[in-house]
Amino acid sequence: MKGHQCHHCKQWIEEGEVHDCWTTTEDALTRDLPDDLREAWERLRETAVEFGEQRIYASHHSIMFARGACYFFVRPKQKYLEICIFLGRALKKSQVRTVMPASRSKFANLVRVIHRDQVEPPITEWLAEAYAFAGRPPAKAVRRRAARKSSKRA
Repeated sequence: MKGHQCHHCKQWIEEGEVHDCWTTTEDALTRDLPDDLREAWERLRETAVEFGEQRIYASHHSIMFARGACYFFVRPKQKYLEICIFLGRALKKSQVRTVMPASRSKFANLVRVIHRDQVEPPITEWLAEAYAFAGRPPAKAVRRRAARKSSKRA
């Protein structure tokens, strides 16, 4: 039998068989969530929709919220929702578990939510800030000139 193994999901795919393991939906990612997490997810999505025009789509294990580029995404887990918020600054708050540089001008701030009541300020304010930040034109790169050392020899 001719075919190949998918390098993403490791499933054997017969020749001519249709396979797209990357295709998923919001419903598929949130279907099996416990009630507390499902309510938190619904409140999070409703909050984001109120910000304005954007694209919301599922990608692999995450649900992405994007204007031109993704400004935050949610990874639904069995015990929590992992939210990654892209801001122009690192957040130093107790709710933020990890901060990583995402680019020269963005930081990925990771937050965990386990209950609907957590989807309120300051998290909703950070999401609104990320939405606004994603709508700004990209900042021009600042060129830094290397300090030249003049070596004068006598």
